[in-house]
Amino acid sequence: MRLILASSSPYRQEMLKRLRIPFIAVSPNIDETPLANESPTDLALRLSLAKAQAVLPAHPGALVIGSDQVATIDGLPIGKPGTFERAQAQLEQLSGRTVEFHSALCVSNGLRHEIADVLTLCRFRSLSAHEIAEYLRREQPYDTAGSAKAESLGIALMESMQSDDPTAIIGLPLITLSRMLRGFGLNPLTHS
Repeated sequence: MRLILASSSPYRQEMLKRLRIPFIAVSPNIDETPLANESPTDLALRLSLAKAQAVLPAHPGALVIGSDQVATIDGLPIGKPGTFERAQAQLEQLSGRTVEFHSALCVSNGLRHEIADVLTLCRFRSLSAHEIAEYLRREQPYDTAGSAKAESLGIALMESMQSDDPTAIIGLPLITLSRMLRGFGLNPLTHS
């Protein structure tokens, strides 16, 4: 069974390597624009499914993983900042607040799919302007929703995290993914 990660994200690719199952990564090239009145949870779930479905037609018989993450505060999505100035504004807004990260996951073989949303609550410390500027200078997290890379120095911005899956915050919930893969007959512990 061929395994495909429908993502161009180097972070998700690194995460999937932890399961030691051979895979290829294929960029799904989908429109990620939210629909009118779409909740962040629904957006993340829809995009994870859309990514898997975009890759499946060119790879019949493969098992495809789609994933998407949406960060929210007060129910509103927080995007990827793209620039130092926007990242600085994001972190100023998030300082001392709790952010919800919805890490949605879809596994599909073209005939059926499983889908899930894994929630992570991140409580940001009260951050000084100097800490924010220094973090951004060192990390440059401009391609990360919420401007904080929890897998590296961004963890120092946090006061606490709560999740059923500690890998979800990085964008690929491996506990949930392992369960889903077993449901499709692909057990990471016994696959050779």
